[in-house]
Amino acid sequence: MANWNDPQPRTGFGASPSLDGRTAGRAAYDVGLRGHMLSIYNYMASGVLLSGIVAMLFASSGMAAQVLTTPLKWVIMLAPLGFVFGMSFGANRMKTSTLQMLYWGFCVVMGLSLSAIFLVFTASSIATTFFATAAAFAGLSLFGYTTKKDLSGFGTFLIMGLVGILVAMLINVFVGSTVLQLVISILGVLIFAGLTAYDTQRLKNQYFELRGTEFMGKAVVLGALSLYLDFINMFQFLLSFLGQRE
Repeated sequence: MANWNDPQPRTGFGASPSLDGRTAGRAAYDVGLRGHMLSIYNYMASGVLLSGIVAMLFASSGMAAQVLTTPLKWVIMLAPLGFVFGMSFGANRMKTSTLQMLYWGFCVVMGLSLSAIFLVFTASSIATTFFATAAAFAGLSLFGYTTKKDLSGFGTFLIMGLVGILVAMLINVFVGSTVLQLVISILGVLIFAGLTAYDTQRLKNQYFELRGTEFMGKAVVLGALSLYLDFINMFQFLLSFLGQRE
């Protein structure tokens, strides 16, 4: 009588050693992917936390109220943009450690820039909007990670929408329309919500192309930067029409 509980592997008729190898390979790939994405999320969350701490300390010290009323405010406002361009276009020539230092430097100057919200909105509304953004971000990122639908086609439309918002914001600087500002805020939330799901899937797919290469460490930092920008921009647009002013 055959022993159906025999734990020994079958090497005769009906065995599938190649299938077992593929299964083991897939399991190893999934473990590596989860580790890669977890590293990105850790960098992103740590960066947001650092920016938040810097913003609160800068605002509570009274320095934000003094500095942001001088021409120096433009340096603080534009500095994060310089970091983003430097990291994005110079990543190939930089060491991973250099890129990491630039990322933390970006988070600090972004915190200085974000300190302005503590001068405009109440702390309770900032906290409420932050947690609402965190919940939305988590859900959207989970969707981007798990969905079988290819979101790459939405990337072009989202970038076009982002450019349109930037143009509208520039126009509204001179027009000063509250209605246009509300429309910009709503569209901004929707666009960065879409970018959160899109970027998550893009970073997930990127792992297949980059695994085992020297660029993996840099990819973690750049991925964290992308998700950081999605989160912070969604938070700021959401705060602009949900936040209670001082």
